Parts: sequence; C-alpha cells; structure tokens
Amino acid sequence: MARVGSYDKEFKESIIQYVLDHPDETYVSVGKRFDVHSTTIGGWMKEYKEKGGNDVFRGSGNYSSDEAKEFARLKKELKDTQDTLEILKKAIGILGK
Repeated sequence: MARVGSYDKEFKESIIQYVLDHPDETYVSVGKRFDVHSTTIGGWMKEYKEKGGNDVFRGSGNYSSDEAKEFARLKKELKDTQDTLEILKKAIGILGK
C-alpha cells in the first residue's frame, strides 16, 4: 500500500459503493485493487453503517450540519474583518500624526 495521506470524499464514497456492489469481496482484496489498507476500508464501512449512509464524510471540520459549517465560516470571516479594521485604525492613527 504505497498511498499515504487523506482521501477525498468522492473517493471514499466510491470505495463504499464498490464494497456494497461486491459483497463477496473482502476488504483486503478491495484494498489491493484500490491501494487502500483494508482497515481503512473497514473504518469507512463502519462509519457508513453507523450513520445509515447519510452524511458519512462531511469533509473538513466534521460539522454536525451545513448550518454549523456556514456559521463557523461566517464567524471566521467576521474575525478576519475585525482584525483588518483594527489594523486600518492603527495605520490611520500613525499616518495622521
């Protein structure tokens, strides 16, 4: 298994679908076919079964919902804007002297 690192959501979902479509194949044989360790596939399948196939891999941050993810994004954007405003205020103060 040469591949190291993270796998994107689409790749994981395609592996899960392959496993579901080929129930006679072991995780080891699927892993060899797609260059993924069998325990990794087992973990993906466990998560798929626990969540009933819904929102298995939400992506970065693993937010509980799309609203929570959007809230976190907006909160970060607000913080960045406030930081920028403070820098501009300081710059105006320095240049105004």
